[in-house]
Amino acid sequence: MKYDYLIVGAGLFGAVFAHEAGKKGKKCLVVDRRNHIGGNIYTEEIEGIQVHRYGAHIFHTSNKEVWEYVNRFAEFNHYINSPIAVYKDELYNLPFNMNTFSKMWNIKTPAEAKEIIDRQIADLGITEPANLEEQALSLVGRDVYEKLIKGYTEKQWGRKCTELPAFIIRRLPLRFTYDNNYFNDRYQGIPIGGYTAIIKKLLEQADVKLGTDYLKERETYKDMADRIVFTGMIDEYFDYILGALEYRSVRFETEVLDCPNYQGNAVVNYTEREVPYTRIIEHKHFEFGTSDKTVISREYSSEWKVGDEPYYPVNDERNSSLYEKYKELAEKEKRVVFGGRLGAYKYYDMDKVILAALELAEKELN
Repeated sequence: MKYDYLIVGAGLFGAVFAHEAGKKGKKCLVVDRRNHIGGNIYTEEIEGIQVHRYGAHIFHTSNKEVWEYVNRFAEFNHYINSPIAVYKDELYNLPFNMNTFSKMWNIKTPAEAKEIIDRQIADLGITEPANLEEQALSLVGRDVYEKLIKGYTEKQWGRKCTELPAFIIRRLPLRFTYDNNYFNDRYQGIPIGGYTAIIKKLLEQADVKLGTDYLKERETYKDMADRIVFTGMIDEYFDYILGALEYRSVRFETEVLDCPNYQGNAVVNYTEREVPYTRIIEHKHFEFGTSDKTVISREYSSEWKVGDEPYYPVNDERNSSLYEKYKELAEKEKRVVFGGRLGAYKYYDMDKVILAALELAEKELN
């Protein structure tokens, strides 16, 4: 059977494009090397709990058009992301706000918090930050950096903060209000019943083939469609001919616990360098679950190598330059368009993925 579009990747980008193409009467085949749809937003039900297999995904956006679009496929609850940070035997609210500062310094007013932070920054005397540590210190002072940034960042990147470039942290928002809402976006929530149900609806008009590695079976699929939408790794598509782009990867340890509530919050970060995992997710709290059991996932940041699951692109100068060279190659591919987090080598929030897929659909289909 001949298709109008072969879409490589059954994640959010590919699914939105397939849905829009289907509305225009286009025939789409979606293939994915995994044995499930949804990409990294895949959720699976365990003990009546929707488990985010590839890490916490909280939908948030200020784009009304995107919010209305995604609400066509699911009802969203009123979950507000309010993470907690654990440093040794101390507990702090995130993002950095008056609850954080009050706990850290036993103060009450924004003026007191600002005075402490400004004094610490002035005492350091950093004018031209040479690395991430100096950049962070010049933005938030020593106490916030030492307790809530340093260890967590070193685990995330696998390097000392003094060995990381300053530009990784361009800003560190400090809120001088008692507000634990992590996002500033107008719309926020978790789809009731999980993200997989959304992807399933988006793909209703497409043919889907899972457990299929397109790059290993190019010959089989090369003439199956007029156009190809590729959402995998752009450098892998070109067989790493210019070298591999760098990523950070994440390893998850998920377990079912025979208790109704393990940590009292969906997201708890562990900011000490000595604690090997970066955070623990307790999935039931995303949907205010009442199960007698609970499911937790510990997240371990790790170095990435070819063959591992890529999560976070390392958008430093070297990798950005290398991506631009791959982008030039991609633009010469007459039948193939690249998109999504891996195709664009860019960390996308989910609303930006949807918007980018809609923009590609508009360009391709009209």
